[in-house]
Amino acid sequence: MKGKIVILLALFLSAFAVVPNKVIRGQVTFNNQPVAGARISLDGSKTIATTDQQGKFTISIPDFTKPLQVAAPGFKTQLVTITSSSFLDIVMEKAEADFDKQRLTVGIYEQAVKKVSPQFAGMSAPLPSSNVMRRSSPLTDVTNESYKLINENGFQVTGQQAVTTFAADVDRASYSNIRRYLTNGNLPPADAVRIEEMINYFDYDYPQPKGDSPIALTTELTDSPWNKGLKLLHIGMQAKKVAVQDLPASNLVFLVDVSGSMTDENKLPLVKQALKLLVGQLREQDKISIVAYAGAAGVILPPTSGSEKSKIKDALDKLEAGGSTAGGEGIELAYDLAAAHFISKGNNRVILATDGDFNVGVSSEAGLQRLIEQKRKSGIFLSVMGFGMGNYKDNLAETLADKGNGNYAYIDNLQEAKKEFVHEFGGTLFTVAKDVKIQIEFNPLHVQGYRLIGYETRALKNEEFHDDKKDAGEMGSGHIVTAIYELIPAGFNSEYLPKTDPLKYQKNNISATGKTDEMLTIKVRYKEPDSEKSQLFDLPVGNSSRPFASCSENLRFSAAVAEFGLLLRDSEFKGEATYGDVISKAQNALGKDNEGYRAEFVQLVKTARSLQDPKETAIKE
Repeated sequence: MKGKIVILLALFLSAFAVVPNKVIRGQVTFNNQPVAGARISLDGSKTIATTDQQGKFTISIPDFTKPLQVAAPGFKTQLVTITSSSFLDIVMEKAEADFDKQRLTVGIYEQAVKKVSPQFAGMSAPLPSSNVMRRSSPLTDVTNESYKLINENGFQVTGQQAVTTFAADVDRASYSNIRRYLTNGNLPPADAVRIEEMINYFDYDYPQPKGDSPIALTTELTDSPWNKGLKLLHIGMQAKKVAVQDLPASNLVFLVDVSGSMTDENKLPLVKQALKLLVGQLREQDKISIVAYAGAAGVILPPTSGSEKSKIKDALDKLEAGGSTAGGEGIELAYDLAAAHFISKGNNRVILATDGDFNVGVSSEAGLQRLIEQKRKSGIFLSVMGFGMGNYKDNLAETLADKGNGNYAYIDNLQEAKKEFVHEFGGTLFTVAKDVKIQIEFNPLHVQGYRLIGYETRALKNEEFHDDKKDAGEMGSGHIVTAIYELIPAGFNSEYLPKTDPLKYQKNNISATGKTDEMLTIKVRYKEPDSEKSQLFDLPVGNSSRPFASCSENLRFSAAVAEFGLLLRDSEFKGEATYGDVISKAQNALGKDNEGYRAEFVQLVKTARSLQDPKETAIKE
């Protein structure tokens, strides 16, 4: 009898042992337009599919599956019942939110300004213009992305203010983020366009420093291609390149966001791939730790030698996304771990990989900034690697890297990860000069007015140039910083020149120097990585201009990138700039371009032109 019962029980269980799966295809839309990046999950558990740019997905699920959950930033979460149909047509609804009655209008596009929801209480609300899309496309939902408001630099009157100061910076996140927008069929919002980061994305052929100085400085002067009668001052700074084998030992802590917002393929899965590339560059003397955070933070991997690559990669493979985002707690733990294993004279750094969407504990931009400013006193640097789209918080990621004495990159694909962690390994991780500041004094005998193109978020007060307590930019091994000023020559009548009254009590002492041929003097301050006392050097620049066509490829290509930025921002200073001119300049200054970055730039300009003005694409280049 017992034998029969066992057989019957086995037959009963076997009926459920093999569960037939069914393949379901579907599309997620809103207002008859596709919704990309929507996450499909089994009743809110682990994501099993993500919609593509056409809003489509394919899944294989058991017949008895419970309702599917469909979630996307900015939309209500939908529960979809599985029927006998093999195709699901899912229509999303906008999430309920408290909207201001006032609407902002930019050109012919307008979008309501969303208030911060109770879920994100304490987080800084996005600045109004940061979330207003001047041009939009149904391909992606980017309305929840946050960018700092940029008030573009205007022209300064030399007779009123002859000195200008800014922090050198090598962040390049803006360019790869713009590339992501254009690749997905969108023109980027104006505040996502930081022209200095676009220019500094590319390598330039500047001479290496000589002697003990870690920085070399070069300049060129030419005519402005987009504003007739004006001049361009091109400044190139080259950091000393240190051979990988000579770099100091590293104490690195990977701080990985594994919250629910990191589920998408271009977030946590890409983070794992990117960090594995970095692991491949490590040496035996380098130590790696991994901290992960979601609703809470924890140590996933204690300090491990860079020679144990399989062990480190296995730890990365175990990371899965889910839960809320206690970023502040994760930062505290990562810094504590880095401090406990601090290497004197070494490279001590936390590498944060996140979409910046913090919502638990210390989460406001101001609160996190104060936390990072406190932590950087320990001699531990912070690099931020941004990932994802839809709810991306660029403003927060940029602030953390800026205040943490580190660099900020946006990783939009595996090629960008290779650029950061393989091709530019030393520059990304090893600082050779910190708190680098640039101050320029213009000679009013030659320069009537000037403006710095970009660097709006890097501006310093002139008195801060001498203040060694004031944080500034960092330069890594082999890194390059390029800056471009547009100048109004003395005696030239320009509509850009502000109307001011001459100063009554000031006296022009330029002639007292006996150097009236000097157009300007550039001063640079920097600190050694392990020092808190700055060093100073300067470079006088004469009033000697060359025709644009005979200038270096460095100047001509960087000018093309700057002009592209002016067009993307629809700058009031763009003058006669056109996409066609940008393409022509860039194609004539491609140089060696071993990795194809400059050729890719040309294609992105063509994409932007087709989105901005389809008629112009019909014009032969």
